[in-house]
Amino acid sequence: MKRFTIILLAALAFISCAKQAPEQTRHTKFAYDATIYELNTRQLTPEGTFAAAEAELPKLKEMGVDIIWVMPIQPIGKLTRKGTLGSYYSIIDYCDFNPEFGTREDFEHFLAKAHELGMKVILDWVANHTAPDSDWTLNDGWHYRDENGNLMVQYDWTDISKLNYENEDMRAAMKEAMHFWMDEICIDGFRCDVAGEVPTDFWNDAMSELRQSHPNMFTLAEDEDKAMELCQSAFDMYYGWTLHHLINGVAQGKNSVQDLWDYFAKADTTVEDYAIRMNFISNHDENSWSGDEYERLGSNKAVEAMTAFTYIIPGMPLIYTGQEYGNHHRLEFFEKDCIDRDDDCWMRSLYSVLNYMRETNPALYSPELGAPMVRLQCDNDKVFASIRKVYLPDEKKYNAVVSFINMSNEPQQVTVQVGEYAGDYFDLDGKMLPLGEQYTRELEPWQFIIATIRE
Repeated sequence: MKRFTIILLAALAFISCAKQAPEQTRHTKFAYDATIYELNTRQLTPEGTFAAAEAELPKLKEMGVDIIWVMPIQPIGKLTRKGTLGSYYSIIDYCDFNPEFGTREDFEHFLAKAHELGMKVILDWVANHTAPDSDWTLNDGWHYRDENGNLMVQYDWTDISKLNYENEDMRAAMKEAMHFWMDEICIDGFRCDVAGEVPTDFWNDAMSELRQSHPNMFTLAEDEDKAMELCQSAFDMYYGWTLHHLINGVAQGKNSVQDLWDYFAKADTTVEDYAIRMNFISNHDENSWSGDEYERLGSNKAVEAMTAFTYIIPGMPLIYTGQEYGNHHRLEFFEKDCIDRDDDCWMRSLYSVLNYMRETNPALYSPELGAPMVRLQCDNDKVFASIRKVYLPDEKKYNAVVSFINMSNEPQQVTVQVGEYAGDYFDLDGKMLPLGEQYTRELEPWQFIIATIRE
């Protein structure tokens, strides 16, 4: 596959309406053009340590990553532990460090390096439950128990015990632990595990209190069903689970391009545009339990196309550990299982150019600064054709990004009605792409064309 090059921008005067940026925004400034990376410390490197992960940070920065979401790094419980090493999400002590990964000093060095490179670091926060051998289980009323006084679990998570949010002392201790990481360790926010299982009023209270001293903190909720409730006050971003499953379905021939447009139409009416959707083709859950992206999407070309798709739609794109190295296997969750590492993997180049494109084109920014996505009419239902266009008042310019994606494993001839958005665009290889009011071409299987323009 050919290498991608730096995106070039061209000029064209637009006379049609486009979204304008609001004077005030809800989120911290860095959230709008950021790409988030999920760090699985155990599996990223053969060493599986903070120090080894730190050595990867310059590569991630060069690739254009802005936010590092670190999976839980606290000590793991031993009672009813799953596997040899256990689950990151079975935490025995909220304010300590898992010796498997290193010491507090090691993590603080990792964090300082990330900050030096201009990246933010958020910590995976498990507020729904603790390990069954946590000292918190010794406190009366802090956990749910059955009629026999036994600690209660959820689902098949036999290595955890669910916390009781009716207990005010437990709530206070949870907030105190979050303060430790923000006040003393100086992380930049939290990704909150199964956020919808924790009462929203706790999140509202905790995040409001933390933001008084940390106004630029960033928060991600692992939830979609309660997205608006959670993002009303406590959270900046939520999981695009439904869209993720649609992406899998389209690649597998179970869903259509029309299903994607139907999803966006519904999302526009149910989720306010200030709530940022996290767009992804993989994460730690999907990789370990449902398969790596090549297994689910079926081919390298499909992975490339759907990766590009997560960048051109409203929201923030996620990169999971190993995707930049072309990892091709399900990572063990409770054991050491290092990613496949291809240092010359073409995906790194693709991520680099897509991240640069996102950073330099305000039309692609996260809501509420980025542009809405407009469907371009075309004569082929296998092709996703869209444009996002925004007016930049400070520059007195328009910026637009047009996309044509063949979402099938067969060649497709397509004619797109570009209409008022016609002009001389530049594609991801820096080549001029003249688009008349009507644009016709053949797209190879899973081929995507993304082009930008600015004046």
